[in-house]
Amino acid sequence: MRRHPSAPYTPENFDHRFAGPLPAQEALIRSRNIPAVSVAAKLSKPGLYDFMRLAGVQKLQSESHYGLALVLGGGEVTPEELAGLYATLANGGVSQPLRYTQPAPDERPTQPLRLLSEEASFITLDMLRHTPRPDTTLPARPAIAWKTGTSWGFRDAWTAGVFGRHVLVVWVGNFDGTSNPALVGVDAAAPLFLRMVDALRAERLDPGEIATRQPADLRQVEVCTATGGLPDALCPVRTTTWFIAGKSPIQVSNLHRAVWVDETTGKVVCGPQPNARQQVVEQWGSDMRRLFRQAGLPRASLPTDGCEKGEASETAPLITSPLRGVRHTLRVKKPEPIVLRAEAAAGTQTIYWFADDALIGKASPGEGITWMPDMADSGRRYVLRAVDDQGRAESREVTVDIAP
Repeated sequence: MRRHPSAPYTPENFDHRFAGPLPAQEALIRSRNIPAVSVAAKLSKPGLYDFMRLAGVQKLQSESHYGLALVLGGGEVTPEELAGLYATLANGGVSQPLRYTQPAPDERPTQPLRLLSEEASFITLDMLRHTPRPDTTLPARPAIAWKTGTSWGFRDAWTAGVFGRHVLVVWVGNFDGTSNPALVGVDAAAPLFLRMVDALRAERLDPGEIATRQPADLRQVEVCTATGGLPDALCPVRTTTWFIAGKSPIQVSNLHRAVWVDETTGKVVCGPQPNARQQVVEQWGSDMRRLFRQAGLPRASLPTDGCEKGEASETAPLITSPLRGVRHTLRVKKPEPIVLRAEAAAGTQTIYWFADDALIGKASPGEGITWMPDMADSGRRYVLRAVDDQGRAESREVTVDIAP
């Protein structure tokens, strides 16, 4: 994926659709781009770029060349390197060098490198084993932990996975790099990948899974399906998910709220009254409410203004633009302003924007305003702050380069 250096980075899902809140497993299996970018933006020490370098990916350009587009296939990876990454998952997070010959008698063994925790590797493979086969629409049995991929511009299609004691990578494309709209991973590479797996198993060349144990710090806990948090008394649908003790962040879900609704008018009333019934509604933030409206996905949400004035949410604004980890380049000949946007908790009316200590302007939650940095000061680092009308704030550092 490439973009003009001064254009705002606006990733989309492959099908250009919003599917609502998704568990991580479904987002991974369905190749949802926006959740992937969101997770990558939060990685640090190492970030995704540093992780790929540690894993032995050789042909990466500078980190600033990719920004967050790296997570969507902006970097070049060879089939051999991809096989090594999947083998790392199968080896419990430990990277071993690939070999094509037996080591010489006097050769010193290469030290293995731990890239991922045993728990993270176990969870990732478990999620990938739920990927449905396109021919049956069900997960493979015996299990295959596999994933498809389509590169930027339909230049090649991929499928990679772990089954039994094997790692298999299939690449389909043109050697001159020309694109073809038929080069979609699930359509072009996955059928060949699965035929190869089935053939190996039919010929009894796959001895089966290597016995593995569930890591000691890994367990399954019950969570509220809509949020992934620990279920409170109002959560209507619950499920189980993996939890790494001492690592996984988790809090009690507070999405659902019980309100009293007048059966005659359908409006919220303050407390039990004649002809009123209690109803559980979802209290999403402004960002999710806007996306639900745009996608035509109805949600049972009712305004509670006037009944909870003493119970303001403690949720600070959430800056959605500019993204974290992106270095902005403005061109003198054709400068384009940077879009600032933040979401906020229910009830917030106004968000005020500051660059360092200077007021830029104000906007409603979810609405963007434009900001033009100082064009005479290249490489300057700014601290942007979004402050809501309750005084709650979030800040973000951005670096702005000025180019001819």
